[in-house]
Amino acid sequence: MEQTIAEPLEFTGVGLHSGAPVTMRLLPAPAGSGIVFRRTDLDNFEIPAIGRNVAKVSYATSLMRQGVLISTTEHLLSAFIGMGIDNVIVELDNLELPILDGSAKPYVQAILATGIRAQRRRREYLRVLKPVEVREGNKFIGVYPGRGYRIDYTIDFPAPIGRQKTSVDLAAETYGSFISAARTFGYKADEQRLRDMGLIRGAGPENAIVLGPQGPENGPLRFPDEYVRHKVLDLIGDLALAGRRIEGHVVAERAGHAMHTALVSRLLKDRSAWELARVPVTRTQPANGASLPALSLTDPALQSA
Repeated sequence: MEQTIAEPLEFTGVGLHSGAPVTMRLLPAPAGSGIVFRRTDLDNFEIPAIGRNVAKVSYATSLMRQGVLISTTEHLLSAFIGMGIDNVIVELDNLELPILDGSAKPYVQAILATGIRAQRRRREYLRVLKPVEVREGNKFIGVYPGRGYRIDYTIDFPAPIGRQKTSVDLAAETYGSFISAARTFGYKADEQRLRDMGLIRGAGPENAIVLGPQGPENGPLRFPDEYVRHKVLDLIGDLALAGRRIEGHVVAERAGHAMHTALVSRLLKDRSAWELARVPVTRTQPANGASLPALSLTDPALQSA
């Protein structure tokens, strides 16, 4: 069944790139309405979180309709997909969502604390029927038929990150513990160049991993492979713009926001590549056949870091 949040939630902070202060409210929404952003500072102008509203994508994923912009949507959309939230109105009073701690953990914690409400409508999945791929030099992303929602992601950045790879199956309810707490990251050496471009004006050690030549300058990592886990977090949020949770297998190597959203566009344009299905995604079971535990606020990955 479709789900929404049980009660309204509110977040305040600054935009990662704009540095502008913003207040954002999440409101329960009726079944079938999807995720809709609403600019309260612009006469409640609404922008649905769907592929045709994708704007420029480079260092973040933005939506635009009739000249109205919503920026850096990926972390919140990722949390919605990861937590099984289908319908929410997202109100904000500025152009960019708050970066908070640089991950999706604050959203997951808040959703768990307030609760999730089931709705009287069966969820539709976007079931992949044939391969769809996007290539750009040595960068690649593709989606293939498969049960569940499996992601294999490989990154290859300059030192001290290097090459990292991870795999996750969201059908195994691993989002909260494995993905949500992974933070965005950047190289200290790139800071001035990006600021001169009008980017990362709200970035700091409290909301991003700051990388020097020897590694993080602002404390230990939350996971040894936090960098690639964050890329998976971004990917999940970007693919949410397909409008429904995907049922299939995604493989990405050295991809980014632009390639993520290009895959969404190519997939949606090829109507023979997918179908809408009201069959629940197969839940992955542990090797011993035991039931998987439900995620809760006591999960170590969701505790304060």
